[in-house]
Amino acid sequence: MKSYSISIRRNILFIITVILTATLVSCNDDDFLTENPKDFLAPDNAYSSLAGMKQGVTGLHFRTRYDWFQPGGDDYQDCFAIYKGVGTDIAFHGEDPGSTRFLCNYETYLVPTSGYVQDYWKRPFIVIQYANMLIDAIDRNNEVQWTSEAQKQAYRAEAQFFRAFMYRHLVSFFGDVPVIEDVVSAAKTDFVRDPVSKAYELMERDLKAAAQYLPDPGKEEDLGRITKGAALHLLTEVYLMQKKYDDAIATATKVINDFGYRLMTERFGKQNDVFGKGDVYQDLFTYGNHNLQENKEAIWVVQYEPPTITGGGNARTIRAFGPAYFRISLPDGKMAFRGELIDGKYTGYSDTLGRPVAWIHPSILMTHQAWYGDWDTDIRNSSNNVKRDFYCDNPESEYFGQRIDFSSDFFKNAYATGRDAMRDSCQYIYPYFMKMADPCNILDNPAQSGGGGIFKDQYGMRLAETYLFRAEAYIQKGMVAEAAADINKIRERAHATPVAASAVTLDYLLDESARELYGETCRHFILRRTGKLLERVRKYNNNPRYPACNIQDYNILWPIPQSQIDLNISVPFEQNKGYN
Repeated sequence: MKSYSISIRRNILFIITVILTATLVSCNDDDFLTENPKDFLAPDNAYSSLAGMKQGVTGLHFRTRYDWFQPGGDDYQDCFAIYKGVGTDIAFHGEDPGSTRFLCNYETYLVPTSGYVQDYWKRPFIVIQYANMLIDAIDRNNEVQWTSEAQKQAYRAEAQFFRAFMYRHLVSFFGDVPVIEDVVSAAKTDFVRDPVSKAYELMERDLKAAAQYLPDPGKEEDLGRITKGAALHLLTEVYLMQKKYDDAIATATKVINDFGYRLMTERFGKQNDVFGKGDVYQDLFTYGNHNLQENKEAIWVVQYEPPTITGGGNARTIRAFGPAYFRISLPDGKMAFRGELIDGKYTGYSDTLGRPVAWIHPSILMTHQAWYGDWDTDIRNSSNNVKRDFYCDNPESEYFGQRIDFSSDFFKNAYATGRDAMRDSCQYIYPYFMKMADPCNILDNPAQSGGGGIFKDQYGMRLAETYLFRAEAYIQKGMVAEAAADINKIRERAHATPVAASAVTLDYLLDESARELYGETCRHFILRRTGKLLERVRKYNNNPRYPACNIQDYNILWPIPQSQIDLNISVPFEQNKGYN
């Protein structure tokens, strides 16, 4: 049992209470009106003990997990899908490519009055406020019985890590933003947009402190806590954003060489070989393997637990990434999938596939073009890692056992009234990247084969990305031989053909990043910092309703929410170009 992660859910009420009480403005003209909280939570008493400080750190982890890895309501579904690649060169919204949601159409989605844009703006600032509160409490409170000065500094450094993590998001999406290092404890109407250089200065300062004071990997207090390796990994990305390539190479090299990390090249842990012969890449994403001591590739693992354990959480990546196969009806009027027998009734859902609804549809780059040349050899494209073939499992249908292929002459002729081709290929059937699923491991809601959710841990960072960070820096410096060596570390593990130094380009790196990290990282970050967002979205995003998701030149940065501009009544708050 992961003692750290089970406290996360309990802590959310605590954190909400703290943030609300912290923003109250109390009159201090008279001593008798000065509040001395004893029977409710406020920063002065919530952070008065080591247990309270730990709950504060837990709150930062919880909020990050909830906002970036665990979609909840409608706003969070959009933000999760965008964070995972929708609207880039690797994915578009499959359930309804013409939707007003999920960044299907950049021009109409990215408007200053959009609630989705507002949500993407406010969520990082909430975590920054939490981090600032915890840092302030650590600095001011002398009553906490720390086990050592090193522990105190490590807690402070962990809060600094999350502050930098959120500013990385803000400057990438919005450019100049307010840089807030202190607790905001009263209504404020005079925020200014600080230059991105100021945000970078804060991120560097925070992450250098984190790299100094956080524990080494394996020495953290609880599973999922932040270590020196994670801080240096994020610092490498911050350097890349600023084009500080020598610094990026130096920090990436420390991550690769100094902490005992290594790419996993042999099978390990639990082996869930549902769809044929498995491999080490599949093992990286199998339930229970993320936190194993033998898994040396994991740098930061976002923690989940089954729903029966307090603090458990549902990642819902099945719901997001998989096709809605269970909605397919066949020419004979039968449903294509009978599903599992639960309480004497067939559910229509398969325990191998779960209940997806196609929020995130892989682009033509991911389904085909990225694999050309190594289609049959690259294990990341093998049948156990990308499910491309779906077969009717309903014995009541005359098509039982047949492969479902709506593009074939057989199925075209079989349907008397024709089909909705867009729905067939965008929502019902498309290649399903099984790293985002958890076949035959249903821990909740068996009537819907999990309801689209999973409870396996998620990578916040892993070493393969660090190698690609360093390769990116090498390419930008013209050191293509060194870049090829790093890329080939990953390709050798994948049984893919090594790339020659002469073939290494920025686009090749972006292709390799897509192959290796699909669904794990925010694709928008790397496309923006390499200047490739517009070019690659227009080249590869094959949304059939809005080609290239109708991206416009000015969409490189997102609009500042109009609500922020309207509330900032004391000083002007400039809008990004193109959105006035």
